[in-house]
Parts: sequence; C-alpha cells; structure tokens
Amino acid sequence: MRRFVIGQAKNLIDQTRRRCCQPHHHNNLRLLSLLRPSASDSTTVYSPRLFSSSSSSSDMPGSDSSSSSLPVTLDSINPKVLKCEYAVRGEIVSIAQRLQDDLKINKDAYPFDEIIYCNIGNPQSLGQQPITFFREVLALCSHTALLDESATHGLFSSDSIDRAWKILDQIPGKATGAYSHSQGIKGLRDAIAAGIEARDGFPADPNDIFMTDGASPGVHMMMQLLISSEKDGILCPIPQYPLYSASIALHGGSLVPYYLDEASGWGLEISELKKQLEDAKSKGITVRALAVINPGNPTGQVLSEENQRDIVDFCKKEGLVLLADEVYQENVYVPDKKFHSFKKVARSMGYGEKDISLVSFQSISKGYYGECGKRGGYMEVTGFTSDVREQIYKVASVNLCSNISGQILASLVMSPPKPGDDSYDSYIAEKEGILSSLATRAKTLEEALNKLEGVTCNRAEGAMYLFPCINLPQKAIAAAEAAKTAPDAFYCKRLLNATGIVVVPGSGFRQVPGTWHFRCTILPQEDKIPAIVNRLTEFHKSFMDEFRD
Repeated sequence: MRRFVIGQAKNLIDQTRRRCCQPHHHNNLRLLSLLRPSASDSTTVYSPRLFSSSSSSSDMPGSDSSSSSLPVTLDSINPKVLKCEYAVRGEIVSIAQRLQDDLKINKDAYPFDEIIYCNIGNPQSLGQQPITFFREVLALCSHTALLDESATHGLFSSDSIDRAWKILDQIPGKATGAYSHSQGIKGLRDAIAAGIEARDGFPADPNDIFMTDGASPGVHMMMQLLISSEKDGILCPIPQYPLYSASIALHGGSLVPYYLDEASGWGLEISELKKQLEDAKSKGITVRALAVINPGNPTGQVLSEENQRDIVDFCKKEGLVLLADEVYQENVYVPDKKFHSFKKVARSMGYGEKDISLVSFQSISKGYYGECGKRGGYMEVTGFTSDVREQIYKVASVNLCSNISGQILASLVMSPPKPGDDSYDSYIAEKEGILSSLATRAKTLEEALNKLEGVTCNRAEGAMYLFPCINLPQKAIAAAEAAKTAPDAFYCKRLLNATGIVVVPGSGFRQVPGTWHFRCTILPQEDKIPAIVNRLTEFHKSFMDEFRD
C-alpha cells in the first residue's frame, strides 16, 4: 500500500513537472507544492495533504503498516474490504478536495476559481433547490410545535399542514426521533404502495415495502441474502454503477459481467446475457440474480418495453431474481422513451407472485427531488416465499429501522400534491422546471462532447449522466502507462488540474477492454454549463495537441 501511494504521488509530480513550462504553470507549481515530499524524509514520505484527511504521522499514507504496533493492519482486516472499490469517490475526488482547500487560501494560483464536482449524482450540492411542499411537510413533522402556532398558516401551505398532521398521526408518539417498525411506518408504506399502484396500474402491497436509507442498503441487503460464497454470481451490466461490484465484493460473491452495446445506444442484448450465464456456469458459478439499471447509470439509456419483456422472460426461464434499480425513473428526457417499471412489465405479461422473484429499488436522492442527504428510499420485494421473507425482515431488523425523515420524504415522493391542493400549482412548476432544465443541460453537454476530437457520446435519454467514449492517442496511452495509471484516469486527472472539473474515469465503472470513457453528471446549474463546455473544449484541444500521434 505504501509503495502504491508513493508511486501515485511520484507519478503526479512527474506529470506536473512536465507541465510547468506550459500556460498556467503557476497552477502546476502550486500542485507540485501540494505533492512535495515531507522534509522529514524526502525519499519515502509524501505530504499527506493530498491523500489523507488526518495529519497524524501514524495515518500518513507513507507510514509502514507492517511495523505498526497497532492491532489492525492491512494484513489483518477482512480481505473482502481490500477488494472493494468505489471510484465515484475515489482518488481523483480526493485530489479535488485538497485542491479546493488550497484554492480558498491561494485564489490566484490556479486558472480556475472553483472546483466543479461532476463526479456524483448529488443535485443539491450543485445548486438544485428542494421541492417546497416536501420540505414544508418535513419541517412541520420535525418541529411539531409549529403546528400550534397561528403564524404557521401564513407561512405554510394548507395541504402541507394537513399532510403533516396525517403523517404524525401514523407515527407512534408523534415523534420523528423514535424508532419505527423495521420495514418502515405502516401508514407511509401504505402511501408508497398506493403510489406504485397508481403508477403501474397493478396492485401493490404495503407489506412488500421495506424502507431503506437510500437505495444502497436495499442492494446490500439483497446481496447478503443471495450470496453465500464466491460460487454465487450476480449478473451486472458493464459499464456498471460501482455499488454493485463493491457490494458483491464485500459479501464475497462473484460479479458476472454482461456488456451493454455502446454502438446501439447502450442496448442490452439477451444473447449477451445467455453467453455470460453459460460462461459463469462453466466456471462453477451459480448465477443467482440479474441486476438491471433503468434508466442507466452511468450510461443514461432508457430501456424499451419490448427489451424489458425479453429480460423478464430471461429471468423467468433461468430462475433468476430480477434486481431492478429504478432510482432514475423520473429522469427521462426524450419524447420517444418512457419509463416502465419491471413489475408493471412482468404483471402485464401475466407473471404473478409465484412466477418471478423481483426486487425494485427506489430512492429520494435522484429524480427531480435530489434529497441525497436525507437518505430515504425503499425496495419492493415480490415473488418470495414467506419463510424467505422472514429472513429479509430479520436482516432489516438488525438495522432497527431506516431514518424517519427519509421515510417521510419517500412517502411524499410517491404521493405528491394532487390537482386542487393548495401546493399543486407550485409543486408542478418546480418539478417541471427542474426536469426541463436537466433535459436542456443533458442535450447541451451531449452536443459539446460530440464536437470534441476523438470523442463520441450516445444520446442522453435519462438518468443524470453522460458516458462519452474517448479515442485516446497512443502517445497519451503510453504516457499513462509510464505513470502507472489507466489512460482514462490519466485524462481525468489532467482535466481536473487544468480546469477544476471533476469527472470519473470509465475504468472505475468497468468497460469493454481497450475502450476509454469518463462519466460526467448533467447537474451543474444551467448558468455554469457554458463555462464547463468552454473549459472542457480548451483542455481537450490542448491535450490532443500535446499527445497527437
């Protein structure tokens, strides 16, 4: 580990030195100072500012854990943790955070005045405003004394007050600080089930709903249930959201990749699923489930209903649990595509509870709401026997319950204001304004990326990301190899140092070998998009001029 971190630091220093004579060399020199060796040992220990949140010498990346007297070392911790990776908040983001801290002190040292985090789907961190109705209800539920104040009726909408009373009546003790039922508050699950039924046109049972702190704990819960050893496999899309590879690694299973077809707009081919399933079987792996992300992350495609039917049939025939990640269901930006839940598709095909096992994940972090920090979500679990469901409930009970604020917001997302309600007009205006702006930003960035030399970007149909392919020159690939880093990571680091824009290399999501990508969110506010396009365009031209074959 020590050699790896030192190597990474040396690589960045070498890259920075090579650029010191280029425009904005003051930025490169400043970055070099951040990476400079510690005075105490110039040969082995590098400044922790860029790599560690602590200045303690025992926590320095350069310290040798093998000589430590502490009881926990890299050799003694769970090897599954070492195997786990999560690129969305990986090395490049750590560098960006150190640059951001230094930028506050040395404003004139860089050719940019801010770090723009395009690495993660975190809407409110980039200026998206919360939905007023949702926050009013949450505020009233959290501070119930407001409901007894006469001034409240002048400050809050009447339907938010009514909804808060209704929700509080469903919470034992009317206390949002108390534990709830392990699956979530029954009345809130009733509201969610009603919302699913209204969306799909098929019945939904509140007893099938398990409230979670965002969608991620639900995914982990299902991995715990399905994986008993490395011989248990989960079919996952490539490119994939790193939650899946990380959770499979943590629970000791095997990721069975199926490659999306970039040439057909990141299409999901059943022939590819069959091929990878048979390959896994030949290796002695029992594939337990198929994970599908729709709309796609990081790829942004929206599956057609016909394709979804084929996927459902495949899972039915092969006896696989269908894990449907549907957290971007509100994020569809093209008129010729529409979101259909996998449960709706399965029920419309005549498949019921006894025919197919299906788990659908939803989150309050995405959509037009973007309440990432409130950590709310749920999974709808259907097609499992009662004894297996008891085990799922047991695992949920170990965590006691998900947080109540997140539960409240999840219920509001699935039961927003209706026509005639006091908040309806403002709610619709806020919702449509956010989604319309996201569509505009997606289109603008998509067009800008496709104008860059050697870059191709599929249509942004949904979700919050673009995943362009970069045809990197051989000289750039050779430079990356010399720096002992992936070529797309090399590109992304250079982009960060030159522009302050943070994106995630495609290698963090996995990709077809020999291809290079990066994931960029569409979330910066519209007024920042032109500057992002200009910075990216100028950087890319300079990069290609430097490394053109």
